[in-house]
Amino acid sequence: MSAGDPKNGGDKQEDTVAVAEVWPEVERAECLARGAALKWASGVFCRPEHLERLSQYKKRESQRTSSIHTRLKSMVQSYLEGVGWGLEQLREARVELKEVSHALRKTGLESNRNGEGVKSLERLREVSVNHCQLLAAVSNLPRLYSVRSMVLETERLVESRRLLEAHTRLMDLERWQDDILWQLHGGSGMAGGALSTEDQELVTKYFSGVGQLVEALGKELWAVVSSALALARQNPTPFVSAVRIVEREEALDRALLEERGGSSRPLPPGRPRCWRACFFQVLEEAVSARFRSVSYLHTRGPGLAGHLSALQHGIMADLATVRHLLDHCVPPHYQLTGAYLRASHRCLHAHLAQVSSWDLESGEIFAVLNWVLHIYNSPDMMGHPELVPELEKEELGPLISTEGLEQLQNKYVQSVRKSVSEWMHKALQVELQDWQRDQEPDTDHEGFYQTSLPTIITQMLEENARVALMIGESLRDQTIQMGLYEMENLLNRFREALVEFGKEHRRDPSNNKNKFYLHYLLASISNCIILKKSTESLQQQQSSRSAGQFSRTPPNPLAALDRAVRRACRLVMDQLLLDLQPFLPGLLTRPWLVQGDPTPKLCRVLERHLELYGRVRPPCRQRLQEEAQWLMVVEYVRALMQKRLVCRSAEERRQLAQQMLQDDQQFREIFHGLEGEGSVPEVNPLALLPVLADFIRLKDPGMLTLEVSGLAAKYPDISDEHVSVLLDIRGDVSRDIRGTVLDLLEQSAPPLPAGYRPIFTDILVPPSTMAFCLPTAKCA
Repeated sequence: MSAGDPKNGGDKQEDTVAVAEVWPEVERAECLARGAALKWASGVFCRPEHLERLSQYKKRESQRTSSIHTRLKSMVQSYLEGVGWGLEQLREARVELKEVSHALRKTGLESNRNGEGVKSLERLREVSVNHCQLLAAVSNLPRLYSVRSMVLETERLVESRRLLEAHTRLMDLERWQDDILWQLHGGSGMAGGALSTEDQELVTKYFSGVGQLVEALGKELWAVVSSALALARQNPTPFVSAVRIVEREEALDRALLEERGGSSRPLPPGRPRCWRACFFQVLEEAVSARFRSVSYLHTRGPGLAGHLSALQHGIMADLATVRHLLDHCVPPHYQLTGAYLRASHRCLHAHLAQVSSWDLESGEIFAVLNWVLHIYNSPDMMGHPELVPELEKEELGPLISTEGLEQLQNKYVQSVRKSVSEWMHKALQVELQDWQRDQEPDTDHEGFYQTSLPTIITQMLEENARVALMIGESLRDQTIQMGLYEMENLLNRFREALVEFGKEHRRDPSNNKNKFYLHYLLASISNCIILKKSTESLQQQQSSRSAGQFSRTPPNPLAALDRAVRRACRLVMDQLLLDLQPFLPGLLTRPWLVQGDPTPKLCRVLERHLELYGRVRPPCRQRLQEEAQWLMVVEYVRALMQKRLVCRSAEERRQLAQQMLQDDQQFREIFHGLEGEGSVPEVNPLALLPVLADFIRLKDPGMLTLEVSGLAAKYPDISDEHVSVLLDIRGDVSRDIRGTVLDLLEQSAPPLPAGYRPIFTDILVPPSTMAFCLPTAKCA
């Protein structure tokens, strides 16, 4: 035993070393476990009194170790049982594999022995194949002999349009050809190879007439379909026969595809034919044939509207034929009315696209737009109650695209613009010729001057807007905006013509051709008032959402009208000033002070002008009267500022003031009509004359300061130069009072209030003439 112990101990050591070498993780795990145990023990027994519970810990750990050993043993036992069962299964599989291998070896030997017997049957197989082919040839001989005669007979049937009989014979010929091809191919159920090229060419050549018959029959069929509308009204039988043949062909195509789709037998030559699709294609070509012969020359001007009307009646007549006759000759699933609608819509779409590309005028474009937008979808055409259910099934889309409609509308507006521009130019030329007439302008029923210009322009623009509205509001708005642009251009040219008219008159005022110069200026103003009302009416017709959307800079004819009216009024006032000019130098002179002349002459000129102003439409009539009033007052004060009359005494100041008041009264009597018409301005210029008369009549010079303050408050544009002239006219103002008055005026100069129209600003004070000497000798 002693000898064996070292040996056994040595064996254990060797096993441990081997395990450590094979499983190094075991040694590392053992080290970690020892370290963890030491750490745990050092934490639990860190004090001497804790050693009393050592036995308890030892007992608990022993129980835990025995429990772990028990579980490990049961687990290893279950693993060992599974390994034993697996080994038993492997032994059984090995025995079965040996049996299968032995059976396969015996089968291989049997197969080799049988192969030698099959080789002796090859000759028998060849004889059998030859026999089958000879049998097929003998059985097909009657058919082969009758092919030529059947082809000729079928041709005669096709030519005489006995289409159903011809198609029956044609199907027989095709079936024979298919059967012969399949028999030559090897027969059903035999392992025949692909048909040789020689056999294929032989059969094709022999049955060549069949392919020609198919083409001839198809040609006749499509001829019948293309003339279906005409046949339906006379004899629909050929069309019915054509539809039946198409349906037979569709059934054959479907049956052959189902039968031979997954088999080795090929489809007959020319299959599938898809004659139903060809039927609808021929129908669409027949519809499009109505549009092919239409050319640009045949539809120029009014011819285009007639062409579109003919299209409408032709399409509706065809649809009625399709609905009431042809629809009953075809199966329900054809939906022939819907198919004709689609074909007509597509052909119309292409035809109208071609028409739209032509160089059309405004009337032709209007005819196209009106037909597309209103007639095509109206109850008289596609909106017919019997067609609405069909249209709901079809998604036809627009006849002309949105972009195409916009292009057509733009072309229409540009064409109308060209025409409007030409007419406006001609109307303006006629207007300029009327200005040279040797008679007064025409008057309307109210007695106002007018010419033909506003009537022509207004009617033209209103008519264009009315016609455009028949197409739609968008086109109406574009047309109105175009018209306003052209109106603005016309008014600018009109204003330039007025300026040239005034220049020509000023160059030779006595020319007899200009005898009615003022009358035609007043007629021009009345024309502008009429054009303004027309412009406002057109602007009110425009949709609020479309204002300014067609251009970044919208037209502003009202501003151009205002400029033209202002220019004409300025020319009228220039003429008034020209007529007053001979009498103005006599105002506020000593003869005037004594005799009162030339005030009556001035009043007669004013009366004549105001009478003519009554021929102008309001509110420009009131405006001219106001301007004449301002002009008269300004010229009167300007004459006063000339210092043609300087008072020498209080009596002369009284006479001067009295005469000014008399003149003011005469002027008021002339302009009395202004107050009745309710157009008196906020600052009445005639009120200035009594104020100036009171200033001159004032007896106490010391009160001039107060008087000047009131004058400056009422007329804030009066300057110290104007006041200085008034003081000079009085002739009794001392230097001190003059300085005080002028200083007060300078200090209390108020700003011009809003809406105030200056009077004194337009009146320039002539420079004062200082007395000086030209000495001939040295001055002392």
